[in-house]
Formats: sequence, structure tokens, C-alpha cells
Amino acid sequence: MDITVVPLGTGQGSLSPWIAGLEALLGKSGLPFRLHDMGTTVEGSADELFSVARQLHEYSFQQGAPRVYTVVKVDDRRDRSVSIGDKVASVEARRAAQDI
Repeated sequence: MDITVVPLGTGQGSLSPWIAGLEALLGKSGLPFRLHDMGTTVEGSADELFSVARQLHEYSFQQGAPRVYTVVKVDDRRDRSVSIGDKVASVEARRAAQDI
């Protein structure tokens, strides 16, 4: 899952304090995750991902945000096991093989 949570109406220009809190919450979930510049990738079963997405969305309200904008993308693949970074590694391997 790729998730971006944006608290609105906080009166703050920087979101890093909010994001740090979200990352701490993710750490407690036990799910593998990777922060990137535009959101966070989280690995787990569909049930785990939807549950943690709700927790992350609610976190900003609990911290006082009057409005929260959350974007979630889920890639649920069940024909084989895929981990964080596998898609990027596959593209990089193909690019190297083609000498691009």
C-alpha cells in the first residue's frame, strides 16, 4: 500500500512533526514500511493494510487537525510473494540488461 496522509487546517507550514508521529504509529504496527518524499509504502495483508490506513487517517484528527486528506493505493498480489523494493529492482534489472 502507498499512503499519504495530509492534515489540513493546522496553521503549520511544515508537516514533518505530523509525519514523524505517523511513522511512530507505523513502527508500532509491526508492518514493514518505507518513507519516501511523497508518502509511505507499507507491506502487509489487505486486512492489515486497511486497518493501519484507518489508524493513520484518524491519528491526525486525534492530534487536533480539523480536516485530513488521505490518499491510499493498494496493490494486492496473490499469485506470488512481493516485498518492498521488488518492483524497483525488477525495472532496474531490465534497464541494466537493455543497457539504458
